[in-house]
Amino acid sequence: MIDKLEMLIALARERHFGRAAELCHVTQPTLSSALKSLEQQLGVQLVQRGARFIGLTPEGERVLARAKTIVAEARALKSDVAVAREGLSGTLRLGVIPTALASVHDLTQPFLAQHPGVRLQILSLNSHEILERLAEFEIDAGLSYARADQAQDRLPGFKTLPLYEESYALVTQDDPDLPDSMNWKELGGFSLCLLTPDMQNRRIIDRNLAHARIATAPRIESNSIIALISHITDHDTATILPLTTALFYAQGRALRCIPLTGSVGGISDVAFILPPVGRRTLLLDAFVESLA
Repeated sequence: MIDKLEMLIALARERHFGRAAELCHVTQPTLSSALKSLEQQLGVQLVQRGARFIGLTPEGERVLARAKTIVAEARALKSDVAVAREGLSGTLRLGVIPTALASVHDLTQPFLAQHPGVRLQILSLNSHEILERLAEFEIDAGLSYARADQAQDRLPGFKTLPLYEESYALVTQDDPDLPDSMNWKELGGFSLCLLTPDMQNRRIIDRNLAHARIATAPRIESNSIIALISHITDHDTATILPLTTALFYAQGRALRCIPLTGSVGGISDVAFILPPVGRRTLLLDAFVESLA
């Protein structure tokens, strides 16, 4: 039945029979047959059928919610059995906010070096997407902001493991006349390239600019840090990034990273968002223990 529940989850995610079948590595007739068999086993219709995918029935939606938990538990059990038989192995799936991608290596590399049988999958996701993927059991843990969208309210029972507090830097073309540090209040003369408003980091930056009484009117917005860096073409254009991220992307470029002082504290603590202990695999438990 687990395979059939996985097919139902895939169909609900893809909303297309062909794509769901491809995701499950089966033919479309095989997927359709498996779903009909699942309906017969449960005694209810799960899928609204037509020439194309229409949606799930109300009963199908209820089964889907339980199916996600059952499949997640089955995968965790399979992973734990493999660990018990072969030692620490398997794939650790992490969702990471873009501004933390430059620092995630420092957190994961010692663990990977100690356990050569472990594989790592890192997905670049914004804070909303991380919470959604955690709720859907599609990632094992998320590296995000400790208070991102009130994670513990949206995901009851989930825990946060604080790692560090972000500090920020202005990234602009190198100029010997620039100071070693700047206050947020001194940024009014720059044409800013900033992350898009759906990114939690942008909302933190907006709050600091508002506190410094500087209007937020970026010339360029993007959800790609590389796109922002590429548009810093003269001494008047700049972006604002966490300091570690800024230093990483400035390497090998004629750019200057200037730490910003006078930041407003609050939600800039970066943390791992973790499922309840009972829902973690042995692999995730071992990784969390390595961070202590």
